[in-house]
Amino acid sequence: MADTDGAQVRGDADRLIASPRHTVGLVLIQVGIAAGGAYMQSRSSPGPNLVPQHQGLVPLYVSLIVLEWALVRYVWAGVRKQGGGLFELIGGRWSTAKTALLDFAIALPFWVVWEATARLVHALLGRSEAKSIDVLLPKGATEVALWFALSASAGVCEEIVFRGYFQKQFRALTGSVAAAVLLQAIVFGAAHAYQGLKQVSVITVLGVLYGLLAEWCRTLRPGMLAHAWSDIYGGYLKFL
Repeated sequence: MADTDGAQVRGDADRLIASPRHTVGLVLIQVGIAAGGAYMQSRSSPGPNLVPQHQGLVPLYVSLIVLEWALVRYVWAGVRKQGGGLFELIGGRWSTAKTALLDFAIALPFWVVWEATARLVHALLGRSEAKSIDVLLPKGATEVALWFALSASAGVCEEIVFRGYFQKQFRALTGSVAAAVLLQAIVFGAAHAYQGLKQVSVITVLGVLYGLLAEWCRTLRPGMLAHAWSDIYGGYLKFL
């Protein structure tokens, strides 16, 4: 008897979720983001920080939140033309409390592994010469509230863009899960070029972990939870 269910799953995985032109457009957007970040790191400015001092971060946080959701809007437009939708990329929504609890139960130990891996890669790569981004972390109630909103947006939006869209599209284009996980992680790391080359390397490794989690779970939900929490913890709670 033919394994029709298995063939259907493989067929769905091999199907392009958007047009190649749409994917090229998204790659070019990410190249622009990476180039802008690299320029910020390379430009000459006094002091060890990416910007001279902590000021005016509310417009920055708001603009980054808008950018995150604008990228999701772009992804949604391309996927919709192929007859798909965002929940197809995410891998469904919470249908019961048990489903939600299971996602949290997966996200928590994954974040522990994520944090340990980040520390290990940092140690292996040694000292970084990049300008510090600590000056861009929140201070005061308004900035903290917006940082939480930005972290939640990054957790949802970046998982949709990188693990939902890029990983599925790269798998369809290459026919390889390993290549898809690696390629999306490289693009993910490069998008954080404003943090310097060492951090790009660390984030690329972490992007591989997120990609493997998405493949294993067949849903982005645990990764979204872990991603959002890691940004909240790393940008604010760690310094309390």
